[in-house]
Amino acid sequence: MTVAYWLIFALIGTGAVCTLARLALGPSLLDRVVATDTLLVIISAGLAVHAGLTRDPTDVRVLVVVSLLAFVGSVSVARYVGGMLLRSSGDGQDAGLPEATEVREARR
Repeated sequence: MTVAYWLIFALIGTGAVCTLARLALGPSLLDRVVATDTLLVIISAGLAVHAGLTRDPTDVRVLVVVSLLAFVGSVSVARYVGGMLLRSSGDGQDAGLPEATEVREARR
């Protein structure tokens, strides 16, 4: 069990370090948001593995809180970016997002 325990957490830690690098180097807001959401999922996976290997049910409450935090954060950013698109001039370029396919086809 000790070898599996350390191997699993080494893999989870490697994923967290790669995600932190993307969070620090991400050129846009959306890259950083996706990296933050990924980091919260990795933390949730680590908590779930720890709860499963130690058979400790008290970690489940923390796991639920972290999962809800990830969900609410993703929804909040999606609503924020959606509001930015509604306030833009209609071409989708003010928000730093690629132009929609429907808009490109309508211009042709």
